Amino acid sequence: MSVSGVCRLLGISRQRYYRQKWRMDKSRRRAAGAVELVRAVRMEMPRIGTRKLYHMLRPSLRELHVGRDRLFGILRANRMLIKPVRSYHVTTDSRHRFRRHRDLVAGTVPTRPEEIWVSDITYIRAGGRHMYLSLVTDAYSKRIMGYCLSGSLDTQGPLQALRMANRNRLYRGEPLIHHSDRGIQYCSDAYQETLGRYRMTPSMTETHDPYANAVAERVNGILKQELLPQAPGLSLPDMRRAVRDAVHKYNNLRPHFSCGYMTPAGMHLQRRLRIRCYRSGPSVKAGLDGTT
Repeated sequence: MSVSGVCRLLGISRQRYYRQKWRMDKSRRRAAGAVELVRAVRMEMPRIGTRKLYHMLRPSLRELHVGRDRLFGILRANRMLIKPVRSYHVTTDSRHRFRRHRDLVAGTVPTRPEEIWVSDITYIRAGGRHMYLSLVTDAYSKRIMGYCLSGSLDTQGPLQALRMANRNRLYRGEPLIHHSDRGIQYCSDAYQETLGRYRMTPSMTETHDPYANAVAERVNGILKQELLPQAPGLSLPDMRRAVRDAVHKYNNLRPHFSCGYMTPAGMHLQRRLRIRCYRSGPSVKAGLDGTT
């Protein structure tokens, strides 16, 4: 049927038909351009969320006249929204003979880098075996200061992560609190002696709630859900390379809401900004709530 016949059937003019067709074609081109931009970023960070994408791509999206809400709509229509994956695996054994320390950071809002470090161990399954990723993260900048992927839950993994973190420390003349759960790895004599040698003050959670160390838990989730490959056949050496790559992307490429959409590496080089929290609004300071 001709265009004229279609217009008569629909009861509209040819001008209106072509105007609507032009708008639809323009909308399709805009959506296709936005999808192409998102796919380029997700080649590096496959599960990064839409808010972070919008911040990273804002100049290019502005040229396409795509705002945040429209980007959500485009990704929803293309089934590209990320669904959160929640999992929990116990890596903490707090039933031991070693000394436990008081919680020194409850309700504390860090105001500078290297004021508080949080440490944790998270579980990764790959290649039919259990692997354990130890992390030391700065609570203010969210920068991962040290990490180690190990095939066991002994103290060596957390110790190697702590040693790396100390090597990466920038502000050595200022006091630093090291916060962790009450797991045997962190309470062990070797770990506590290393903290003393590095002049770090130990602090520990006083409950069994994993969210009492929420910054560490949140960073664990970002690495596992967004940046680490979902490939069960990887060996330990391959997964170590994947972890190194994921930490680099996390520190240097991924923006954080709580850091004013700066990357952790950039946030770590300044101390003017106050960290932010979703719950209380963008202008309110946040405690150690893990918002990233």
